[in-house]
Amino acid sequence: MPLTRDEDIADLLANTRTIAMIGASDRPDRPSYGVMRYLQERGYRVLPVNPQITGEHVHGEYVWRALSQIGEPIDMVDIFRRPQAAGEAVDEAIAAGAKSVWLQLGVINEEAAARAEAAGLKVVMNRCPAIEIPRLGLPKVG
Repeated sequence: MPLTRDEDIADLLANTRTIAMIGASDRPDRPSYGVMRYLQERGYRVLPVNPQITGEHVHGEYVWRALSQIGEPIDMVDIFRRPQAAGEAVDEAIAAGAKSVWLQLGVINEEAAARAEAAGLKVVMNRCPAIEIPRLGLPKVG
């Protein structure tokens, strides 16, 4: 069951430092572009993952082709993908040893969420951290 209680979501965000963002974009008109910047401003390290722009930089961070390339611990995987593609992203997060997955607004995939939970990951679905952080009044991290 994905996290829904404010206390649980606040606790997850407070204990997260490194976020890999699958579907990060270098286009300012894309939601992931603004969310990545917001999370960086809040003190999180955000590692963009997007095979279409691998090797480029978004907000000062190198863009990775896949989670498996990152090679450092990942606390959360923030998924900006269509619901049908979210399952593959969740499987990558499990394989990479992430502690949690966050499926963005409109990204609802119950089967993928269940797989993540069965693997011991915390799951948030159909929410955006850039909305939840100010709504919950959370301070900067780090």
